[in-house]
Amino acid sequence: MSDFEQQWNGVINQLTERFGKKPNMEAILFLIGIQELGKLKKKYTKEQKQDLMHIATCTLLSQSGYYELDGYDQDGWPHFKETAPIPKMGMAEQERFLQEHIIAYFEEEGEE
Repeated sequence: MSDFEQQWNGVINQLTERFGKKPNMEAILFLIGIQELGKLKKKYTKEQKQDLMHIATCTLLSQSGYYELDGYDQDGWPHFKETAPIPKMGMAEQERFLQEHIIAYFEEEGEE
């Protein structure tokens, strides 16, 4: 098993232990979005769930300089601006790209 696979499985196992269920990519992005927003609600609308996953994606890709935080709206939701174009990739490459950023995110979280 490659180093990457071990790290990814570590993230999945950590989240599975914490929430009692193996998360898919959407669930992981949703969780990161909630963490970044810092406001936990019992229910989110479909649009809010999409916004949370967008917050997560922008947060993750800001690690590599593709986005940066542009400020917060009146409800405390962060807004980002694109600072560099994201390279064109196939689906498998996109997933791996996001997985690498998720691994880095959780490594950073663990150090705080």
